[in-house]
Parts: sequence; structure tokens; C-alpha cells
Amino acid sequence: MTLAFLIFLVAWIVGMIGTFVPAMPATLIIFLGTVVATLLDGFQPWPDMPFLLTFAVITLLIMSVDNVASAWGARRYGGSRQAMWGALIGGILGIFIPLGLIVGPLTGAFVAELLVVGKPVQEALRSAWGTLIGLLAGIAAKLVLHTMVGAYELWRLWDPANSVLK
Repeated sequence: MTLAFLIFLVAWIVGMIGTFVPAMPATLIIFLGTVVATLLDGFQPWPDMPFLLTFAVITLLIMSVDNVASAWGARRYGGSRQAMWGALIGGILGIFIPLGLIVGPLTGAFVAELLVVGKPVQEALRSAWGTLIGLLAGIAAKLVLHTMVGAYELWRLWDPANSVLK
């Protein structure tokens, strides 16, 4: 394992854990790990620049998955913009309680629909449920994409001949 491989591995592991933490920029951490690893590995304009530019675009797309999935879930189940904000705030607050990453967004969306928008309880529950489904779908999609990107980058950096662990 090279130093570049180890640095990316650490960034990827932190990013994979961060996939489940709403306030943590997991995709950005993985991307920055890739940039640092590429520079340490001896950056060459070709093929590294096209790779990094492609990965930058993929990073932006992955970062938008949460927003798209949340909006889809909220709209699909009749949720409002306030429900999405409530879900986000609930997810961040949920970091501090057991099962908070699930309970937080659900509660936040429900409270926003009930108290801010003024929907009846049944409609607020439906909107909260949709927002939660969207958030969970976004997390699942990001997990798959982070795994694929990480596996590719680890494969690209793997060079047992130059291992720092000899």
C-alpha cells in the first residue's frame, strides 16, 4: 500500500461513515481524499486531470442526490418545503439521540407540517413519512455511489510494488 492509497482509504472510510451523518459533507471528503491521493501519487495532466474533472462532476451529482430524493419523497406524499427543512433540522438534531438519524427527520418533518404549515395530523404524518422515505432513499443511493467510487479509486491507487509497509 502506498501513502496515497492509505490517505485515500482513510478519507473514504470517514466519508462512508459520514454518509449516515446529515451535517457531514461525506462526498466532498471522499473527493478531497482523491485529489490529495492523486497529487501524492505523482499527478500527471494525462490521465489524472480528466479523471479529477470527471470525478468532480460525479461529486456534484452525488451531493445533489439527498436534495432530489428528499424533494421526491416530500412531493410524492404531499409534503411541503417546510417539511423538508424540518426533516433536515431533525436529522441534524437526531445525531445526538439513539436512532436519531431515522426518528429526527421523521419528527422534524411532522412538526413542520403540523405547526408551521398547519396541516391536519393525518396529512402531516403522510408528508413526514414521504420525506423520510426520500431521505432514506438518498442515503441508500449515496452509499452505493460512495462504495463504487471508493472501490474504483482504491483499485486505481493499488500498487503493491511501492508499498510503505515493506
